[in-house]
Amino acid sequence: MKRLASSLPRHLRRRDAFSTRAEWKRQVAEGPRLQDFLSSSRTRVDSSSVVAQEKVFHPEESLQQIHQILAEIRQAPRKETAQLVDRFGRAHTYLRISLTERCNLRCRYCMPEDGVPLQPTEDLLTTSEIIRLAKVFASAGVTRIRLTGGEPLLRRDLVELVAQLRAIPVIESVGITTNGITLQRKLLALQQAGVDRLNISLDTLKPDKFAHITRRQGFTRVMNSILEAQTLGFSPLKINCVVQRHFNLDEILDFVAFTEKHTVDVRFIEWMPFDSNRWNDETFVPFKEIMGLIRTQFPTVEKLQDGANDTSKAFHVPGFKGQFGFITSMSEHFCGSCNRLRLTADGNLKVCLFGNTEVSLRDAMRYNIADKDIRDIVDVAVKRKKYALGGHGDMYGLSKAKNRPMILIGG
Repeated sequence: MKRLASSLPRHLRRRDAFSTRAEWKRQVAEGPRLQDFLSSSRTRVDSSSVVAQEKVFHPEESLQQIHQILAEIRQAPRKETAQLVDRFGRAHTYLRISLTERCNLRCRYCMPEDGVPLQPTEDLLTTSEIIRLAKVFASAGVTRIRLTGGEPLLRRDLVELVAQLRAIPVIESVGITTNGITLQRKLLALQQAGVDRLNISLDTLKPDKFAHITRRQGFTRVMNSILEAQTLGFSPLKINCVVQRHFNLDEILDFVAFTEKHTVDVRFIEWMPFDSNRWNDETFVPFKEIMGLIRTQFPTVEKLQDGANDTSKAFHVPGFKGQFGFITSMSEHFCGSCNRLRLTADGNLKVCLFGNTEVSLRDAMRYNIADKDIRDIVDVAVKRKKYALGGHGDMYGLSKAKNRPMILIGG
């Protein structure tokens, strides 16, 4: 019989503990490996809304799921409302659409250096399908759209797509979340097409560290994109910074100082667990710790008023042109005011970033389901939305959940 670990001699327990910590440090330094993504599987939802993990997705099962939802609707007719409201009274007016799974960076906390397995192009939403679904959501009360990825600027028809989205009468805003690598030369065209909100990802203000974190060159291009966006008057102009203890915690004060002369909103994002990103609570840095660090250098920091559906806690240093904030999804979630829905690049609806359940609106369209029925499918999915964190309880529960990697959801 094998001895329990706790009964091992002290020197062997120390050996095992050292080995485990050494492996953890290697994971933090190197980031995820390709086999981590190859071993993870796409998520689908069966007809009873039980999440299943499979290597192969069968179209007939997707069709069965869609028809079962429609059968439920017909058996228990519901009054159509002007908005998509869940069981907790949250109206969903904001749709995030992932345009691609591809990215031109290889951030260590997100992707292996060789990239991730991509779906065939024919499995992704076409431009006409994106516009069609956007109109369906607009008819159900959605007024804001954000385009994400992958890296959305890798989509060649992006400017045309933005113009078509802004042509939908009730759409008031179209934003883009980008890594900024190719943004500068496209900024004016995107602005003229109707983009009015920009989020640019930047985890460091040091070129050498940028190259280390992203495994690519490009810091100067990203910074030039930020400066050009300011010149063109983009407001809000947000910089997304994922904080990790062994990557960039030492740059928090530099980012706050950056807001002195730049009209930007730096948002410090708590690192969130997703499939294969090797999240751990030793690298995770909570909001209160970051805020405490900031107050040591900037004791006059003031709290700003947050909007009803804001995902960040906003602050500024008096006299500074810009501001900063915190997206505290893990330590102090904001699920109670969530108004967001997500479409993945392959056309799956995710009613919660952290939820496992999905339904394929792509397949619904390709099976010639009418727009009214697609809207009803969306309404049913929204009604099943969990109150917080996809029903996983806390960040430790999330770390054990088999959700898609962030690159395959849409940032």
